[in-house]
Amino acid sequence: MAGFEGFVGAFRRRVMETPRRTAVRFCAGEDREELSYEALDAAARSVARWLADRAEPGDRALLSFFPGTGFIQAFLGCLYAGVVPVPVPAQGGHSQQEARTDGIAADSGARLVLAEETLAEALTADGRDLEPFAADAGTLAFLQYTSGSTSDPKGVMVPHGALVHNIGLMRRSHGWHSGMTWCSWLPAYHDMGLIAMMLTPLHLGGTAVLMSPTEFLKRPVSWLRLIDQYGADVSCAPNFAYDLCSRLLSDEQIAGLDLSRWRYACNGAEPVDAGTLARFAKRFAPAGFRTEALLPGYGMAETTLYVSGTRADSAPVVLRVSADGLAAGSLTPAEPGEPAQDLVSSGIVRDLDVRIVDPGTARELPDGQVGEIWIRGDSVAHGYWRRPEQTAQAFGAVTASGEGGFLRTGDLGALDAGELYVTGRLKEMIIVHGRNLYPHDIEREVRALDKAFAELPAAVFSVRPGAHEEIVVVQELRARGLGADELRALARGAKSRLSAVLGVRVGGIVLVRVGQVRRTTSGKIQRTRMRQLFEQGGLAPVHAELDAQLAAAFAQPAASAPLPATNREAVHR
Repeated sequence: MAGFEGFVGAFRRRVMETPRRTAVRFCAGEDREELSYEALDAAARSVARWLADRAEPGDRALLSFFPGTGFIQAFLGCLYAGVVPVPVPAQGGHSQQEARTDGIAADSGARLVLAEETLAEALTADGRDLEPFAADAGTLAFLQYTSGSTSDPKGVMVPHGALVHNIGLMRRSHGWHSGMTWCSWLPAYHDMGLIAMMLTPLHLGGTAVLMSPTEFLKRPVSWLRLIDQYGADVSCAPNFAYDLCSRLLSDEQIAGLDLSRWRYACNGAEPVDAGTLARFAKRFAPAGFRTEALLPGYGMAETTLYVSGTRADSAPVVLRVSADGLAAGSLTPAEPGEPAQDLVSSGIVRDLDVRIVDPGTARELPDGQVGEIWIRGDSVAHGYWRRPEQTAQAFGAVTASGEGGFLRTGDLGALDAGELYVTGRLKEMIIVHGRNLYPHDIEREVRALDKAFAELPAAVFSVRPGAHEEIVVVQELRARGLGADELRALARGAKSRLSAVLGVRVGGIVLVRVGQVRRTTSGKIQRTRMRQLFEQGGLAPVHAELDAQLAAAFAQPAASAPLPATNREAVHR
């Protein structure tokens, strides 16, 4: 493509313009690791020279790094060499993570692995005279493996053109520029962490300030302190991170923060919770945080990252709709006194063609009607690596009127007054007695049932033990010190109250220990995986309260004995 400037070309311009500006800074306690633009360019050239002796353009390389600056040096080195980087977690993680990495290695056909040890060797190569690989818009830039919230991870093929378009889309949507600082704890192998928080600042000429995800999970205040310390303009995180900070930070910790310069607090979970936004804004107002800084958005790996976002300096738009209307598939304003649901807008769509489509008939739906979100445009990836049938099904959708080239997202949503509302996942929607129920809404109701559930995740899904769907809730619980009678009473009470709230029967409540509800790398509940574990008897409940038909169809292992009050439960996220 004549005149195409890819990511590498834009980054090299920044090197020439501001060679000594800090490109990336990694913070671990009092330790700081910094690379200027010229130092990062030199490192990328060395890595590219090292790769040139071991791989050909188009070969895949796994990038398996602990938090630090190593990942971005290796990633840029791959782009300079024309090698396709495949981000994965660092080696030596938990068994589920290791299995995922092994699967990605096999699926991608990676020729080599770049990690701390190999990077140290690569950085000794002389790449001063290396000419970076000349990529065009259609050249594969990297493989981004999906989080696997509803299926096995698939390698999304992101070309250079889509990467540059998506970064430009974020810049045009929010006014981001070279004078800004980005701050993040997100893993480099997560699409939001990689693209929004690393590649975007480097493309625009800004500074990326990074920290370890583990440090954030152990001490959530460390994220906000880093934003304060470096006066960060932009920081993105999933919904659970904002919820965690709202609940765990003390008044004393908040009193020591200045968040007045944080202008873009992007929230990219699906969907964003209105209650979380309100609690965060109220809790951190004393620290100078403004409600207008909250930027709910929507995106996915298949669109590189970003699809829509809230207007900068505007408060999030929250639409209060009838719960019955939503269950029937429409955004109907709630009448006073009737059951209602607050939906957070994911903002407006720019430079992409987004349609709401009936997933069964492919007919476009009018504003206010819930259907599947279909997307077409230059940010859409090329498809799934080595999966032609799934690529054709997902990336080659055609509307009933004959318009083609759409990505079927698998997400449900609606457009209303120019705002995009995401209501749930098509594969996860529960249909009971003709009503469409969304798992995340039920999970929110569960948290309100008992203080024992309030701060712990649940997974809600449906199973079919007979002719009809039945709702099952798997809820984490700190079970130490609770006897069998107390657990039974807690589960029975929750099952009864939830059935009354929903107006439909709940078939089962399964109580499990903390850390047993599976999540993706971005914190999304893996409801499909939890359903599989339930159906296969793969859960280890401390108590299961199931209707007779459910109990007969899906036998669960015997409840494990409650822990004594002196024991401590491990929390894994």
